[in-house]
Amino acid sequence: MLSPPGPMSQIELLSGTTMVARLLIAGLVGLAVGTEREWSGPPSGPQRRFAGLRTFLLFGVVGGITGILVASGYTAPATVLLAGCAAFIVATYVMAVRRPEQSLHGTTEAAAFVVLGLGLLAGMGYLALAAGSVTIVVFALAEKQQLHWLVSRIGRQELLAGLQFLVLALVILPLLPTGPYDTLWGVRPRALWAVVVLLSGLNFVGFIARRTVGPTRGYLLTGLLGGVASSTIVTVQTSRLSRVEPEHGAALGLGAIAACTVLPVRVIVLSLVLRADLARAVLPYLLPPFVVGLLLIILSLRQPAPRAAAQAEERSPLRLASALRMALVFQVAIIGITYARSALGSPGLLGSAAFLGLVDADALTLAMSRLAGGNDVIRSAAHGVAVGILTSTLFKVLIAATLGSHTFRRRAVAGLAAMAVALVMASWWSWQR
Repeated sequence: MLSPPGPMSQIELLSGTTMVARLLIAGLVGLAVGTEREWSGPPSGPQRRFAGLRTFLLFGVVGGITGILVASGYTAPATVLLAGCAAFIVATYVMAVRRPEQSLHGTTEAAAFVVLGLGLLAGMGYLALAAGSVTIVVFALAEKQQLHWLVSRIGRQELLAGLQFLVLALVILPLLPTGPYDTLWGVRPRALWAVVVLLSGLNFVGFIARRTVGPTRGYLLTGLLGGVASSTIVTVQTSRLSRVEPEHGAALGLGAIAACTVLPVRVIVLSLVLRADLARAVLPYLLPPFVVGLLLIILSLRQPAPRAAAQAEERSPLRLASALRMALVFQVAIIGITYARSALGSPGLLGSAAFLGLVDADALTLAMSRLAGGNDVIRSAAHGVAVGILTSTLFKVLIAATLGSHTFRRRAVAGLAAMAVALVMASWWSWQR
């Protein structure tokens, strides 16, 4: 860091407008927190807050001044100023807790330190970070009762599962190599582990959803969320889970239908981002199966939910061992499809679309969007997307019929088959035009 040169020569590197903007944001940070503290606590009496609206505003301004001094190279006076405010907060807290009638709460004092820190960031020029962070801080302070209620609802099992999921997603996943490794059949370790994370996350979301809204709507919510990432994985997971929980077979089947209902929306949105004319061309193909899936979900929700029998406590909401097995099965299937495509060659546009539909709908949409040409090519690309989605849907029908329980097959196979028929009819109608 540069040492300050002559008097005021370094501070002049920041224009007056810049310093005013930074002090304004820093002051608003303190004002936001001070307003919440003023509103949440008694203004007088033994339980009153040590700082209110004006004091927090001043804390924010002091933090902003400190940040400007640091940005200008004057670290020594900035350190003295910040240390003085910190000592004032600590001394006020010590004096407060010595009073016998005072409760031992340090939220307001901790908020004062946060305001100093965010004001410091604003003074150093991190305006967006300071403004965004204070929103989260004020929300956490204002929603005290709701947060305490949420913590009271979280048991040891849910807490451990959440920590394990964070390790899977934030520690192990970034450390794995991307690949691919030709000696291991083109395996991509990070992508394979991402499937494990996705499956574990779906299991965890399903566990929380069932605890909150019951099995029927819980598995429906899990399917809707999982369909955003991979409807095929959701279908495999719900099919296999229906064997373990046959009493929830109908609800799991509804979750598979929900995931496949999200798929047309995902493809249309991705097409709109990549190539708007492709999105317009593919809409007539994918709108009918989406409407069919949506109607099936609405009709299922209108029926009275069966009374669920008491179930044993799950060992782990993540079902990590099951997720590992299903990820390996998924990888073997991808290797098989890749070798089959290599052996059969690439039989034109529709053949490639069919293979891509089995592997990844996003890759299918991306490949079709890259085709160059006029309206005829766009029409062929849209038909290719429809063929790929049809192949994917029929593959899921096969998965549900093979892996699912009797109740699951009755719900999922019928629903997915109806969506496939709607897609075939839409494709036939579009080609007749």
